[in-house]
Amino acid sequence: MPVSTLLHSGPLSESVSDVIQRVESERIVERINRRDYTVWHSFPDEISNRLGWLDCPQNMPDHIESLIEIVQAAQRDGMRSALLLGMGGSSLAPEVFSQVFGAVESYLDVEVLDSTHPQAVLAKAAALDPAETLYIPATKSGGTVETLSFLKFFFKHVSDTLGPEVAGKHFIAITDPGSGLAALAHELAFRHIVLNDPNIGGRYSALSHFGLLPAALTGVDLTDLLGRTSTAIQSMRPAVELGAFMGAGANQGRDKLTLLLSPPLAPVGAWIEQLIAESTGKEGKGILPIDMEPVLEATDYSCDRLFVYLRMDDTLDEHAASLVSAGQPLLQISLDELNDLGTAFYYWEFATALAGHLMGIHPFDQPNVEAAKVLARDMVQTYQEQGALPVEEPTASAGPLTAYGTDSASSPIEALKNLLQRGGSTESYVALQAYLPPNPAIDALLTELRATINQHSGLATTLGYGPRFLHSTGQLHKGDAGRGLFLQLTADIGEDLDIPDEPLTDTSSLTFGILITAQAHGDANALRAANRRLLRMHLGEDAESGLRSLIDLLSQQSSLKRK
Repeated sequence: MPVSTLLHSGPLSESVSDVIQRVESERIVERINRRDYTVWHSFPDEISNRLGWLDCPQNMPDHIESLIEIVQAAQRDGMRSALLLGMGGSSLAPEVFSQVFGAVESYLDVEVLDSTHPQAVLAKAAALDPAETLYIPATKSGGTVETLSFLKFFFKHVSDTLGPEVAGKHFIAITDPGSGLAALAHELAFRHIVLNDPNIGGRYSALSHFGLLPAALTGVDLTDLLGRTSTAIQSMRPAVELGAFMGAGANQGRDKLTLLLSPPLAPVGAWIEQLIAESTGKEGKGILPIDMEPVLEATDYSCDRLFVYLRMDDTLDEHAASLVSAGQPLLQISLDELNDLGTAFYYWEFATALAGHLMGIHPFDQPNVEAAKVLARDMVQTYQEQGALPVEEPTASAGPLTAYGTDSASSPIEALKNLLQRGGSTESYVALQAYLPPNPAIDALLTELRATINQHSGLATTLGYGPRFLHSTGQLHKGDAGRGLFLQLTADIGEDLDIPDEPLTDTSSLTFGILITAQAHGDANALRAANRRLLRMHLGEDAESGLRSLIDLLSQQSSLKRK
């Protein structure tokens, strides 16, 4: 059973204790469990119909048998792999289950596609044998452009390979009742259409069908996972402590929640990142989750941090102890078994909802997410009408690097230095937005770039691949207090890939390369409209070479750290 331990709260000690007492005296936990929307607002919009996640530990055991039947049927039909096609809340929990547990022998290897970069799509298409693969488009709304684009491409790919008469047998949809995806899946004769509780929002859906069907396919023991969750949440004290810790910290300016994750639990960070950023980053407020940041010396962290240590082994104990010694607030949550992950999901969801109450914000809507989508659609329409996307004028260019920004600069590296100098204080942060193909080599270079930026500027850094982060931290980027410095990274697309207009047609009016480019431009315009500070750095023909050049140039610059 997960337990929380406040190892050190420093200046937060009194505030956290006071918050916990107030939560108890005002019976906030009981009110949340009674679905009392006034915990957050005086109106029920997008609250009363977003609290179904509270029932998952009690309701989902009734669905285990049907999920197991789906898995067994897939095994009998020779399925060995599954590719989940989704974005944000529909893809992050499945990715956590897949990466944390792996696949039990004779069960399916579950992979996730949540990048519209054509190289990412091509890599999945090349790696998986359609004859042995289940494809699982998953979207609550049923209209997510990325998910439907993946569906059209892979349905045609399977049809071309195996024949259109059997293609539907390789597809399972997860969606809400009455959605466009449900209708399309019926039309295409999918083997299963799994309908989720419509009163559950995407980022709170880990313990619903969106998370548990992919988990079942990998062989996770759902009975044990949900049983542990139901038992553990009879005491909500750990969730209350976590929510109080986050809320009290944010209200005192410690708004950078830095995650320490034992190696077996490292994949959980991306799920936590979306949950917190999209739930709290609005109305000029926000808790910035910082995941996978290169480790710093304890004395190098500024006073706007608070730390949560999700512990399963002793790998990070020494670092956690050094943070406590340095006076940093740190809360430890310990898990005994991997199947305690279900409880951890629930505690984080409840704690985030509680932190929203303490911050005075609505934790279940995402008012700024649509802005980037609208502008991306405008870009796509421009392309379809004019045959080209708008052309930007570069600020500076040298070697493989070209900078696009609003400030004049003599070189790309000067443009980056200008961006970092605009931070103004250690309260700023640098968000790397990588519209690049996700792969281990790019991952390593982006991690090195994060470390170099921190060493150079002293600022906290975050990293997200586009368009994935648009369904995650993108809400916070436009909705928080506006302290972010945004470095958008793009490169030449290379080999492009058509998106079929319909699943079984040869016609195409859009490519994945145009889509991801339009999404990058749309998000840039949305950030500028929100008065955010943005620089786009184009890395040239080869993203890896461009990143290496950028890292080397930045390493040669003098420090911009505030004294």
